[in-house]
Amino acid sequence: MTNASKSLRRNRPGTKASDWCSWPDETLDSMDSLYHIQQYIQQIIRRNPSDIDAILKVPDQQDEGVWKYEHLRQFCLELNDLTVFLQKECLPDTCTQMTATEQWIFLCAAHKNPKECPAIDYTRHTLDGAASLLNSSKYFPSRISIKDTSIAKLGSVCRRIYRIFSHAYYHHRTLYDDFEDRTHLCRRFTVFALRYGLIPKDNLIVPINGINQDVTTIMQQQTAPIRTHSAQTLDNGISSPSSSSASESEA
Repeated sequence: MTNASKSLRRNRPGTKASDWCSWPDETLDSMDSLYHIQQYIQQIIRRNPSDIDAILKVPDQQDEGVWKYEHLRQFCLELNDLTVFLQKECLPDTCTQMTATEQWIFLCAAHKNPKECPAIDYTRHTLDGAASLLNSSKYFPSRISIKDTSIAKLGSVCRRIYRIFSHAYYHHRTLYDDFEDRTHLCRRFTVFALRYGLIPKDNLIVPINGINQDVTTIMQQQTAPIRTHSAQTLDNGISSPSSSSASESEA
């Protein structure tokens, strides 16, 4: 009976919100699930979502590539919660473009030719695309070991999903603050992206206390015209300007 109850670590139908995921913690070594890294990360988050160092600390002898991959999967899962939250006011007729600051308009790569999308559609398309890639049996056939060529694709996913944070911060600040106060998700993502060099610091434009206020101050002081991201992309994901408006889009 004890072994059976230990293995059934799940929320049954009718579980109260106060009892959700209320089972005892396990050590990583005692987790024998195929998804033990995901299980471990989620356990640390539930314990204290504000303890970023504990959440991102790589366990001893853990493969770093798998660790980054599993964290990125978790970020995408939690960004779906933010997306649902944003739907209260991020509507196609009010947020007709995916923008962050006044400088940038992002084109959606989910289409045959990248084009403008309402912000909420861009968000959905981006998360759908990330899920498709991260669940791809071609690039990620195993969650135990991952090839370096597949790990290299994580940076592109990070750059795209970060735009969801930046749009929420600059255009839906009240909703963003409410969500961030509860989850600390953008802070965790920013630390994660910097720690593993997945996004240049200059591109992290959402101010996070103690991390990137200097970059954000510069961004807020700039008054350059709007810059759009188009389909002229180099292999490294950085575009070549097609005119006086620099442009970028990632395939």
